[in-house]
Amino acid sequence: MASLVDDPVEKLQEEVSCSICLEYLREPVTIDCGHNFCQACISDYCNQGAGSTTGAALCPQCRVGFLLSSSRPNKQLANIVEGIERLARRPSQGLVEALCEKHGKKLRLFCQDDGESICLVCDKSREHRMHSVLPIEEAAHDYKVRRELGLDSKQESYE
Repeated sequence: MASLVDDPVEKLQEEVSCSICLEYLREPVTIDCGHNFCQACISDYCNQGAGSTTGAALCPQCRVGFLLSSSRPNKQLANIVEGIERLARRPSQGLVEALCEKHGKKLRLFCQDDGESICLVCDKSREHRMHSVLPIEEAAHDYKVRRELGLDSKQESYE
């Protein structure tokens, strides 16, 4: 399926969509040419005139002949679709990176003084210049370790 999509997330979502119904693939099957469709969509396509009494039809994408009876369930693709759907329902934990509201840049740092994620431009600003700043991955790791040890900021301040 040719695409003008540059965003890798959108491209991935397009790849797991059925070209007949344009929704995420449901019970995906692979036909002889290698294209994937929802099982119900390709069955309906063949039964609504595209197929003949012999069960032969032309692929809706590449027009190569195939037999509906030779289509195979694609369980691995079904698992990928399920994973992408879960990620799409949780955008804050998904594939999309958060951007700074002030500067539109990726949030790559964590300001420990203010307890917020900041971009590289924010780090150089007067507001955060003298603050203690960590790479966001390091701050996330530290937070996870503290949480696993049962510590929080109140307990640490008493030590």
